[in-house]
Amino acid sequence: MPVYRLTPELAFPDPRDAEPEGLLAAGGDLRPERLVLAYSLGIFPWHGGPPILWFSPDPRAVLQPGALRVSRRLLRTLRSGRFELRLDSAFRDVMEACAAAPRPGQDGTWITPAMVDAYSELHRLGLAHSAEAWREGRLVGGLYGVSLGSAFFGESMFHAERDASKAAFVALLWQLSAWGFDLFDGQLPTPHLTRLGLRAWPRERFLRALAASVARPTRRGRWELDGALIHAQLARASNLASPPRAVQDPGSR
Repeated sequence: MPVYRLTPELAFPDPRDAEPEGLLAAGGDLRPERLVLAYSLGIFPWHGGPPILWFSPDPRAVLQPGALRVSRRLLRTLRSGRFELRLDSAFRDVMEACAAAPRPGQDGTWITPAMVDAYSELHRLGLAHSAEAWREGRLVGGLYGVSLGSAFFGESMFHAERDASKAAFVALLWQLSAWGFDLFDGQLPTPHLTRLGLRAWPRERFLRALAASVARPTRRGRWELDGALIHAQLARASNLASPPRAVQDPGSR
């Protein structure tokens, strides 16, 4: 398949025309209108360049409500109250921490200053959001992404303490589920995402689900975590994770 060269026109080729590794197009810009159009079509940028490269991989890492996996160790961490969990209190800081995080097998980062500026503008417009884990007043983990309709597109995560990014991820997913979100896009399948419950979907299945999700109203503006909801979800998840108690047969007494 050819790699399309984007023009100033606000348009993308069909994501089904992407190369086997997902590369679809090069060029264009990072203005909000183009980013929103890209995500609505199942396309995302990796800057790194110039030029900007646009991808639509096949398969796609996807999480649906109810499929989230939370390990017993992570549940213990959440119950301990080690982290203060927030949404949208330090979006740019989360992006910059993700950019600075070392990535095994990668030289440098695709989260360039231009990307930070572009997604910070999406955040100002109420379309990009961060989930954060804080400890003793310090940001120690988190992730950020884009929200359209009832879909959330995860972009990157970082952690400075063990389980910090996972704790923020779980809190975000519980909140998204309560708000009626039905699709979390993790982009590329990885063992880490698989352990959290994400599954590899063929691109065609993802694009069909995405079209339905982005047709729904978008929850714009600054997000806040519902603490009571998180505590209730944590109690429920802890009960499900606990092994059943042995019941003694009265006849054995």
